[in-house]
Amino acid sequence: MKIGIMGGTFDPIHNGHLMLGEAAYEAFELEKIWFLPNGNPPHKKSSGIEADASDRVTMTRLAVSGIPYFRVETYEADRKEVSCTYRTLEYFHEKNPKDQMYFIIGADSLFSIESWVHPERIFPRCTILAAYRDEVNSRKMMEKKIWYLQEKYHADIRLLVTPLMHVASHELRQLIKEGKDISPYVPEPVVQYIEEHGLYRP
Repeated sequence: MKIGIMGGTFDPIHNGHLMLGEAAYEAFELEKIWFLPNGNPPHKKSSGIEADASDRVTMTRLAVSGIPYFRVETYEADRKEVSCTYRTLEYFHEKNPKDQMYFIIGADSLFSIESWVHPERIFPRCTILAAYRDEVNSRKMMEKKIWYLQEKYHADIRLLVTPLMHVASHELRQLIKEGKDISPYVPEPVVQYIEEHGLYRP
């Protein structure tokens, strides 16, 4: 099976995440997209995570419900230990050795991936799909970085052209703190969950 994996804090998940998953699903003819909420990522202190892992998992489930090829994978969220991408991918490979994994990342992650823990153990376990966002990094710069990583790590990295949605989770949290409407950017069941549980309020 060809499986796309989208990791993230999803704090909260928004329509941009779903659009990215949909783009990967269609462009590379994937069979499933797994949304992988982080539990205790190595960068947690600087990430500004505000909602508990259980809330973020629930919001992610609500967001993908009704889409048969989307599912939530809680491997990292269930772990108390720090979750590193290389360990997660090796776990999935051991559990599903016949599946082909496509790890979906943004341009910022592509340029910082060598600072991750054991990047040399990430590339053999997956094909990297690097989302192309022209306003952040030019296509030429991304192609140069991809060539470098392919030469150094024998990595399989492909550009993923995606529709742009000018919203980020930290911006949504700020809107909520200000009492503003986030419904144009977030699935309705997630909006309701945030309101009912008073998430991200001052």
